[in-house]
Amino acid sequence: MARKLKTKKTFFAVFIAVFCYSQVAKSDDVVEFNTDVLDASDRQNVDLKRFASGNYIAPGTYLLEVHINGQQIPEQQIRYVADPETPEKSRVCLTPDQLALLALKEEAQSRVAMLSPECADISTLPGVAVNNSAGVLSIMVPQAWMKYSDPDWVPPERWDNGVAGLLFDYNLTGQLSHYQDSGSDYRSLSGYGQAGMNLGGWRLRAQYQAELTSSNGGNSVNWDQIYAYRPLPMMAAKLTAGEIYLDSQLFDSVRFTGINLASDERMLPPNLQGYAPEIHGIAKSNARVTVSQNAHVVYQTTVPAGPFNIQDLRSAVRGTLDVKVEEQDGSVQTFQVNTANIPYLTRPGYVRYNTAIGKPSRYNHKLQGPAFYTGDFSWGISNAWSLYGGTILTGERYNAWSLGIGRDLDVLGAMSLDVTQSSSRVRDTQRGSSVKFSYAKTFDEYHSSITFAGYRFSQKSYRTLSQFLDEMYQHYDSIGHEREMYTITGNKTFWAEDPARATTLFLTYTHQNYWDRASQDRYGLSVAHSFNIAGLSGITANLSAWRSDYQGQRDDSLSLSLSVPWGDGNWAGYDLQSAGGDVSQMISWNDNRRVNDSWRVRAGHGSDGRVAVDGYYQHRATMAEMESSLSYQQGRYVSVGGTLRGGVTATRYGAALHNSEASLNSARVMVDTDGVANVPLNGQRVHSNRFGIAVVPDVVSYHSFDTRIDVDTMDQDIEANKAIATSTLTEGAIGYQHFAVAQGERMMAHIRRPDGSAPPFGADVFSHDGVSVGMVMEGGEVWLAGVQANETLSVVWDGQARCQLRVPQTIRHDSAVLLPCR
Repeated sequence: MARKLKTKKTFFAVFIAVFCYSQVAKSDDVVEFNTDVLDASDRQNVDLKRFASGNYIAPGTYLLEVHINGQQIPEQQIRYVADPETPEKSRVCLTPDQLALLALKEEAQSRVAMLSPECADISTLPGVAVNNSAGVLSIMVPQAWMKYSDPDWVPPERWDNGVAGLLFDYNLTGQLSHYQDSGSDYRSLSGYGQAGMNLGGWRLRAQYQAELTSSNGGNSVNWDQIYAYRPLPMMAAKLTAGEIYLDSQLFDSVRFTGINLASDERMLPPNLQGYAPEIHGIAKSNARVTVSQNAHVVYQTTVPAGPFNIQDLRSAVRGTLDVKVEEQDGSVQTFQVNTANIPYLTRPGYVRYNTAIGKPSRYNHKLQGPAFYTGDFSWGISNAWSLYGGTILTGERYNAWSLGIGRDLDVLGAMSLDVTQSSSRVRDTQRGSSVKFSYAKTFDEYHSSITFAGYRFSQKSYRTLSQFLDEMYQHYDSIGHEREMYTITGNKTFWAEDPARATTLFLTYTHQNYWDRASQDRYGLSVAHSFNIAGLSGITANLSAWRSDYQGQRDDSLSLSLSVPWGDGNWAGYDLQSAGGDVSQMISWNDNRRVNDSWRVRAGHGSDGRVAVDGYYQHRATMAEMESSLSYQQGRYVSVGGTLRGGVTATRYGAALHNSEASLNSARVMVDTDGVANVPLNGQRVHSNRFGIAVVPDVVSYHSFDTRIDVDTMDQDIEANKAIATSTLTEGAIGYQHFAVAQGERMMAHIRRPDGSAPPFGADVFSHDGVSVGMVMEGGEVWLAGVQANETLSVVWDGQARCQLRVPQTIRHDSAVLLPCR
């Protein structure tokens, strides 16, 4: 007890010494401490230089966390040099690469003093403030000197291409069903993912699809797309080479082999970016949902019974998407979703572009079709007007041109109108036109929006490049020549100001008819309402209804669900569903109390009185994301299914298995915890493996991301010098973050040098990994945390390691241990 009181007394003495001096000093002033207030027998043996000034750092090189106008960037090796005019002061010395991280205007850069070719003194720029506090270098630069002024956006100069490495990502979905009426079984296993390598700014990727189904007795593995790409941050563009899907604002997608250079909206500030499409529907059982485009799977997942909403598609997905919902009873519903963009508007004076050259390679990686050039652009003429257009040129066989205008109508929303003309020749020459009108508007004051409204009319002789290739090489007589398409999607929130009564209405309608095929329609609505009743709060009710007429088949579905909170993280529910003429009623219980686990079980019956039971379980482990489901209908079938998502990432720092939820080419961060296992990260989503390596997946590219150690859930024998690191990664990058972490026991010790003296008061004790494990108090007393038996520690003062000590084989907790420091 006496030792603990003495230690506390010493801490208070340090606090008083730091703040007790003759006058209030500015950050640049040198402070002379009154060490007489210290209760230390050897007041001359005190190392308080690091507390002597709010801005003084002894000359040398330090690994520091850096903040620029409040935005954190990766740790930097910062060099301090002595001030030639005032020796008791020091100056921050930035290298040219570090100076570039400030994103200064050219005029500002010319006014920065260069002490040497590798040393820039940023403090000479008027208005700049440089401060070092607790190992954090803070640089405040007036916005007048900065290229960019958006506080919510990180400029390209601070983006990180990550480290070199290998990766393999997968998404596997399987189902096993037994149909009692026929006695037959159905087994399927499908998957998709990518293998890849990162080197500098380049990413090499090979995407694959695999299918194993008992119904046809065969299996297939297809390397769907092999390509390389790299971000070009200073151009806000992306360069891609290999097998590419044409990503155009004006023309339909087609796969080709060639080179593509295009503006990347994700590199722009948030208010200049586009949107990603959403897919809504209703699953009558635990179902597999597959989204594809031109037979290429772009998304696949397992959803529980009821309404579903897929919102995490890549923003690059454009055009018509084919959606297939495979139920566990063997039934399949299909429909199409048009992902036409909101009006194509561009900021004043800025040009967005997309240009490519290559040859079509739609099937089996074989080149088929004439070489072509394509390009499209959008030019911001003014705040209100944008001009856009493009072309596809192959020579004599196929050519297309497009020109359009976009208009910001201010309070009335935004619209665009464009005309595309095509000329194709298979047996004879066909020339036709297509006209498209688009409109979007958000009504903030009414808590509603028209997400997209559009109309398109195409002449019978109009051809897209994909249709031309089908006619020429596949000899299709009827390929679905579009005639008219109109679509509208909107939402409205009623009583938005009162969460207890808030009601959200979502509506969508799409109609497409053809010159040579039956028309198709898809429309639906969903209503969500929250309310309180009988002392229960947070009750929600959802109603969804959808109708789809596609290829001569009509699918109607209706879902009504009621959810009642029951304790912390539990819900009781009621579900009514109608699909295919069958009406079912189910009661359910949901449990989401655990961070990485959730499950649901339901029981009820159908309109024929047969019992139905199903369950759904989701678990997020460090090494994979797992979903499993079970469905049973009396006298009909029993089915089990599941999805496994994850990957493995390897760099020179190590390798780790990890979970994953996002689409392909998202960034990830490899975390090094100095060999310490089971360190929780980012809300316990991942933990470091036995080698002290973890991978935090699904990092949004070009957005600031915090890698965090969950100190509140960390084991008590683990110590970390810092708990957060911030970075902004480019697309597909493998970021790297090192956290100085020590794991071990705690002990009290007295440190003695060979001459019998103690290290100075305030000296630091570091582990072999550079983790601070203690600070020397009066008389060499130190409280060590996170040390291992027989570990060698370094004692540092005056900026240098002065001696080393060894932790004994047996660590005592009941008394202090004498440790020689040699």
